[in-house]
Amino acid sequence: MATTKIFLKRIGVMSLAKLQTIVMAIVGLIYGIIILALGTLLGPALGTSLGIPIFLVGFGFAMLIILPIVFAVIGFIIGALTAMGYNLIMRLIHGIELEVEEKV
Repeated sequence: MATTKIFLKRIGVMSLAKLQTIVMAIVGLIYGIIILALGTLLGPALGTSLGIPIFLVGFGFAMLIILPIVFAVIGFIIGALTAMGYNLIMRLIHGIELEVEEKV
């Protein structure tokens, strides 16, 4: 099998920003589900023993909606900044060498 060397010189800013948005929204959704589960399971038990108002159990439902949105926005910004920084640095060092192999 023949190997070929290619150079990664540039990353599309919007491409990485969109990818990072989706990944971070999924992470935010996972965190929201965990907070919802903990609030639903532990909220009533801890609420009565610690004197915490029972309406705080609904906090988990709010986090299920808020966290994916916040994480997605942050992911978009970080993805765009990362791609712009990469592209700026690659102007100085002329790309990253990658060695790829073609399977037959």
